[in-house]
Amino acid sequence: QVQLVESGGGLVQAGGSLRLSCAASGIIFRLNNMGWYRQAPGKQRELVARISSVGITNYADSVKGRFTISRDNAKNMVYLQMNSLKPEDTAVYYCALGWGTPNYWGQGTQVTVSS
Repeated sequence: QVQLVESGGGLVQAGGSLRLSCAASGIIFRLNNMGWYRQAPGKQRELVARISSVGITNYADSVKGRFTISRDNAKNMVYLQMNSLKPEDTAVYYCALGWGTPNYWGQGTQVTVSS
């Protein structure tokens, strides 16, 4: 059974940093593409960043230069380093399995950026 478990969310002031982690199980992790999505109140869920099985990355324009996605295949983990956070980054952040439409989702972790 596929499980994706996020951690690392919280409350941070604008300009601060957070690192989100996602632990994956039930899959051959190194063969899978992974992504981070977010959903703010009243808005649709949107792609933040994704990383392919061979390390190719892709970012939303709104986070380029501030966020970095990475993976550790030995630990079955994917990370999202978020720097220079802005109030508009406030959302529930979800880990996802897949490159296009995700096949599986985590439960989400709340990130709140205060101004």
